[in-house]
Amino acid sequence: MTPTQLDGQGAWLGFSLKGQRYAVSLGSVREVIRPGDITPVPGAPEDVLGIVNLRGQIVPVLDGRRRFGLEGGVDEGAEDSRRVIVFDDNGSVVGMRIDVIGDMLSFDADDVAPPPPGRAERRDDPVSGVITRDDGFIALVDVQKLCRA
Repeated sequence: MTPTQLDGQGAWLGFSLKGQRYAVSLGSVREVIRPGDITPVPGAPEDVLGIVNLRGQIVPVLDGRRRFGLEGGVDEGAEDSRRVIVFDDNGSVVGMRIDVIGDMLSFDADDVAPPPPGRAERRDDPVSGVITRDDGFIALVDVQKLCRA
């Protein structure tokens, strides 16, 4: 993550996956859509659900739970709250299905702690830091690592 992304300047968009909370820099978010029809792609990596046609642009959609190593199906009654966050990472557009969209966040750079031990050892781990709130932790996501090819 660039220093600008971790300095707390600007807004961050919160979301949840299997009860765990995450946030991405709002500057990386193009839009949030309903999942709709996601077309599976044979031979795609395990964390890729498929593709969607977004106003004429073909956008790959990741399964957020699989991408973050959270196994398990959809929670009872959670299907209606699911969304796809569409990221624009320097012209590369990628969607990720999440369980619940959260609040807008802001924080100071001093509030950011390193990821928990073990996470940073994974080269492709998109979690770049953690902030603490009264009601728990929020993992900060590096969209560039998340949207890796």
